[in-house]
Amino acid sequence: MLTAEQNDELTAVEAGTRMGEVLRRYWYPVAFAREMAEFPVKRVELLGEFFALWRSPSGRYGIIPEPCPHRKASMAYGVVEGEGLRCPYHGWKFDTEGACVDQPAEKDNTNFQGRVRATAGKVEELGGLIWAYVGPDPAPLLPRFDVYVMDGFRDIGWADIPCNYVQIMENAVDPHHVEHLHGRYFEFIGSHEGFTAPASFGKKHQRIGFDAFEYGIIKRRILSGASEDNDDWKVGHPLVFPYNMRVGGGGIHQMQIRVPINRTTTRFMLYTVHAPEGYEALEQPTVPDYEIPVFDENGQHVVNYVEGQDIMAWATQGPITDRTTEHLGRSDIGVSMLRKMFKQQMAAVEKGEDPLGTVREPHERIDLPCEKDKFHAGGAQFALDFCDMGSTRFSPMLDTIRKVHLSAAEQVGKDRAAGRESFTPVGGIGTATLEPGTDAQVDSGLVPR
Repeated sequence: MLTAEQNDELTAVEAGTRMGEVLRRYWYPVAFAREMAEFPVKRVELLGEFFALWRSPSGRYGIIPEPCPHRKASMAYGVVEGEGLRCPYHGWKFDTEGACVDQPAEKDNTNFQGRVRATAGKVEELGGLIWAYVGPDPAPLLPRFDVYVMDGFRDIGWADIPCNYVQIMENAVDPHHVEHLHGRYFEFIGSHEGFTAPASFGKKHQRIGFDAFEYGIIKRRILSGASEDNDDWKVGHPLVFPYNMRVGGGGIHQMQIRVPINRTTTRFMLYTVHAPEGYEALEQPTVPDYEIPVFDENGQHVVNYVEGQDIMAWATQGPITDRTTEHLGRSDIGVSMLRKMFKQQMAAVEKGEDPLGTVREPHERIDLPCEKDKFHAGGAQFALDFCDMGSTRFSPMLDTIRKVHLSAAEQVGKDRAAGRESFTPVGGIGTATLEPGTDAQVDSGLVPR
């Protein structure tokens, strides 16, 4: 367990806090590209602060704090002119670097204009998302992780979750919850609602392990009926520090994004690319997004799909989990490792160093390790379970996505029958391992031994 002070430090997102300063060293998705095409100004909240985001007619983006430096009216209601944003109240105009470039009522006071600036962030578009960096200069490069740049058919599910992002990230290093929350509990719900839960989710864990790598922590598992030769252990999948998890299987590639909106609200996003073996490219001029349900009409959590079960588990811990009364066991070895990593990165930033995973070298693509044969369940069957029992069931593109996987499987069958090979479009801190009956040997720095 943590002390109240340690828990407060761990879950902070605001500027000036230890963890808040770490978080400001990363890029975050703050809007969908289609939103900015529909209307060029948007109010966004990130890390406990509000900003005005805009897109110029030339396609250039800017982001500045919402309050106008003049008299604090909202710049999120501003007027886009040229490359800049003009305050709706008195017309002061700011460019994408934060400089005040026009003060209509102060024409004769030229020195005054030069002394006024807004604290501008950096903005880029990637993969149908608008990304912002609002930390100190020099800004790192926006990481071009494989999911955002690979070929395939994509969509984005999202929901705003009423809890702190850390309890969501701790779930990302908690393999054992799968066989219970998505296995036993899923079967229980299915027995009452008349559906059959995916059998692969209920497989028992025989061994779990965690390896630190340059972007976070790789999570591994061996399930009943499998061995170290199976993808779940041999490859695993990564928690990408500090707010992502990369998952995949059956020709599905997904980044689960957990954006800290404020201390008690997290934007949960499921950025998914469908690129199974045998996939034939489909034209997709825009990336569709859709909201996934959190609560039903009675205010109860929707728990008959995988991510809804996760959301229930995250949110019912409360807005901020009370870690002063928790009891971590041997199966929580990954949680201890993650808390240690958070603490290490706080110290690194305080020493003026870049935190884990900061990217400063130009690159075209960063490939992350990720299993392909998830739960050794078989590609096509896993993909169809993913469509029917996960958030994809709510996607406006569900029918197309199912056809993508079914037609790809059919093509693979034809190719193999003809003796042809199909093409699949794919474009240190420590190590921890835990087997049943052993003790975890990770000193988290935040969790007493």
